Amino acid sequence: MSGSDSSVPPLPQLPSRRRDAHKGDFGTVLLVAGSRGMTGAAVLAGLGALRGGAGLVRLAVPDVCLQTVAACQPSYLTAPLPSDPAGRIAAEAYQPILALTEAATVVGCGPGLGRSWDLDQLVCRLYQELAKPMVVDADGLNALASDPDVLDQPAGPRILTPHPGEFARLIGRRLEAEARRTAAVELAARCGVVIVLKGFQTLTTDGRRQAINSTGNPGMATGGSGDVLTGLIAALVAQGLEPFEAARLGVYLHGLAGDLAAAELGEMSLIASDLPDYLPQAFRHYQQSWQQQAAD
Repeated sequence: MSGSDSSVPPLPQLPSRRRDAHKGDFGTVLLVAGSRGMTGAAVLAGLGALRGGAGLVRLAVPDVCLQTVAACQPSYLTAPLPSDPAGRIAAEAYQPILALTEAATVVGCGPGLGRSWDLDQLVCRLYQELAKPMVVDADGLNALASDPDVLDQPAGPRILTPHPGEFARLIGRRLEAEARRTAAVELAARCGVVIVLKGFQTLTTDGRRQAINSTGNPGMATGGSGDVLTGLIAALVAQGLEPFEAARLGVYLHGLAGDLAAAELGEMSLIASDLPDYLPQAFRHYQQSWQQQAAD
């Protein structure tokens, strides 16, 4: 199966679902996301988690955004958080978020958050204090970049999913492609995290292992694609995959969904909300390849 280089084993196989399975068997994803004007990011992350197979998905969003987010998809739960005058999550949301994490298997943080000093502090506290796995993207990464000393203080498993610009902010400098990949491996090793360096041939690394992804196309270079990936990776962690394996499988399936969408819709017209719609086909292709390998 494609999707990884020769230094790592084939992509992991998700276990077959028992006939008597229930939603609790497949984990709960909590997504801390959204703000006024960026509710779509929260919705896309939620769709990625749902199509990624999580048993339960809950979106924790600013109270002023709750009705909009809830109206977009009936299959996830929503929870209101205190908001500031700009419609972003407020500082006093920290304790309500901690309460919500008690029922969560994994937390995704960042899509559509927006930026404020209070939000930066809130994200850094979660990163340093929450023992459960976290997937951090978008403005969650920008919050971490505001205090680089936080990066090597994760309280639990962490998957960071920066694009090149976000990665430059994390390390404080811009690098060319090859140097950027080397720096990603070094940062992952130093901080004890998994880094998904997004872009052409996305790199996934935990500092020891490296995987170069083979799926995806230029049509996926559109706003919201990364939000879907955040939810998808979180869903795979929720189902029991360890962070490195969840990240590289999520990247592979995300790119494959994009390839299947582009084959029907074309690259020019592909939008982020197409990706969750094609994830079921991507999973089927992935599962069929495993069955073929077993038959061989």
